[in-house]
Amino acid sequence: MNEIHGTDDSGGAGVGADVRVSSDAPRGVRIPPGWTGSVMDLDARSTPGFQGDKQDGEDRLAALDERLDDLQERLYAASRPTGEGRSVLLVVQGMDTSGKGGIMRHVVGSVDPQGVDISAFKAPTDEEKKHDFLWRIRPHAPAPGMIGVFDRSHYEDVLIHRVHGWADEREIQGRYRAINEFEQELTEAGTTVIKVMLHISAQEQGERLMERLERPDKHWKFNPGDLDERVHWPAYMEAYDRALAATSTDHAPWTVVPADRKWYARIAVQQLLLDALEAIDPQWPAADFDVDEQVERLRATME
Repeated sequence: MNEIHGTDDSGGAGVGADVRVSSDAPRGVRIPPGWTGSVMDLDARSTPGFQGDKQDGEDRLAALDERLDDLQERLYAASRPTGEGRSVLLVVQGMDTSGKGGIMRHVVGSVDPQGVDISAFKAPTDEEKKHDFLWRIRPHAPAPGMIGVFDRSHYEDVLIHRVHGWADEREIQGRYRAINEFEQELTEAGTTVIKVMLHISAQEQGERLMERLERPDKHWKFNPGDLDERVHWPAYMEAYDRALAATSTDHAPWTVVPADRKWYARIAVQQLLLDALEAIDPQWPAADFDVDEQVERLRATME
């Protein structure tokens, strides 16, 4: 891991000395425990750990699809005989238009859907509001063998609530502690937690929103409420700074992925998933029957 200083289009992250990025693969910027920086210091157009251009990135995404699919299938298969085993939780946060949908389609969508559970957390229902904020989250923790994906997550309850003043500082701090405890429980149960903030600039978001307004085929994706939230951009960036500082832990670290270049965000998240699965190193389960005997039985039916 090398320290990155300055900003450029060939891989510089525009970060301070307290964060590090991988120089050998696109993994974004990992946030260490006790971080004191700001996401605003990170260049949303940078491509840390990757020296190629858009075409190179798209080629890489396609080239590693098969590897990701193989590892996911092994993870799923390893848990089938006993219903036990490891799992992965990918938490994807980001401002509107940051590319969460593209991650779902182009990265998560490349693996067998039977081994993936995607949960999108919208505004809580009246029933959900009657309970602790993690009440609606816990049932969606990934089962053994699964890759769970949170498209937005429990972090909405510290981000939006801080920005709009729906919870006071004492409540927010309590939720940080509850989140850290929850994620510690997950890791102790065998889940690798990957937390990604897709870091888009205000300028890029404006251009993406304008495209949705200018194209009739994109109108369905536009929500006037997005403009209401855009007014609070500085407050959201501060809310992210505080959340990342309070909840990036050794067992569940945050990674800020520059997202102005959609193709880079996709290869970075793909790499983070590959890292997690390769560390787990799932193996195909051994057959619980005599393979040779079954081969002979099958051959007898084919004569």
